[in-house]
Amino acid sequence: MADVLDINDAVELEVEEEGDQSVARLKDKVTKRKGRGFGAGASSRAEKVKNYESVDGDGSGDAIGPQKSVEGWILFVTSVHEEASDEDLNEKFSEYGLIKNINLNLDRRTGFLKGYALVEYQNYEEADAARRALNGTDVLGQNIGVDWCFVKGPKKSRRSRKSKH
Repeated sequence: MADVLDINDAVELEVEEEGDQSVARLKDKVTKRKGRGFGAGASSRAEKVKNYESVDGDGSGDAIGPQKSVEGWILFVTSVHEEASDEDLNEKFSEYGLIKNINLNLDRRTGFLKGYALVEYQNYEEADAARRALNGTDVLGQNIGVDWCFVKGPKKSRRSRKSKH
């Protein structure tokens, strides 16, 4: 790890007889940084972050609602029967659009499904139609729940919490 001292408003160091005052002035202008990324040749954090991809929502800005993943729109399916297969869900969900991916997670101990699945669509309209139509429907004798996997919640306020007495 590198220790770096940044001197704000760089000043020429002069050796004075009153060395303590010049050292005190120098210490006031120094910011100590410790850790990775502050060594020689390190660029600022903003420059590094701008190179990453960002995911834009459905154009609604900061509105509450579903959020697109990097790949597409993902539905979270709950109460899936433990013996359901990819084909069972594919048959049900493909009526509403082209499915990009289906994930069924298995319990390592029992070998059966954990009870949930992730279904991914490319288009918002297809995913929304499937969510509305299939929520509460029957698959292998169990009513499934279908909702968005990623949802943006309300903005958090920075107001101080007042105690209720």
